[in-house]
Amino acid sequence: MRIGIYGGAFNPVHKGHVKLAEEVKTKAHLDKIIIMPSGQSPHKSSHSLVESEHRLEMCRLAFEGEDYIISDLEIRREGKSYTVDTVTELKKLYPDDELYLIMGSDMLLCFHNWYRYEEILSNVTIVATTRQDDISIDELKNYSRDVLGKKTLIIDFEPFECSSTKVRNE
Repeated sequence: MRIGIYGGAFNPVHKGHVKLAEEVKTKAHLDKIIIMPSGQSPHKSSHSLVESEHRLEMCRLAFEGEDYIISDLEIRREGKSYTVDTVTELKKLYPDDELYLIMGSDMLLCFHNWYRYEEILSNVTIVATTRQDDISIDELKNYSRDVLGKKTLIIDFEPFECSSTKVRNE
């Protein structure tokens, strides 16, 4: 089975998150997507996060159907939640399946700075979506090949005009 891992604060989850998941599932030919609300992210301050139980419930409501698995794996973890730890745990749960880590182009371009990124790469295929910036698909592919040394599936994605920050501020 081909399983996507879609992590994020989901603070709050919105239609753009759902649209991205649906499009990635189709274009990457994934069988399921694990929706993974973050615990204590090493990349973002958690002081402005809605309580984890509420973000988890929002994800349950937004991502309906058997194509999605809503996971509290990172929320249950004590301390900072690193992707390498999540991937290691998921490999134990799904040892015979192919795992695909879903991220935006902004995260892809700094991926070489992630904690133990080489170990992550040895266990997943990266699926990166384009965003509304000046980075072309060719530039993303070149970065993936030249810096990460691994082929990455780049999906051209027309973003839904929404952000969690905008939703919180309205």
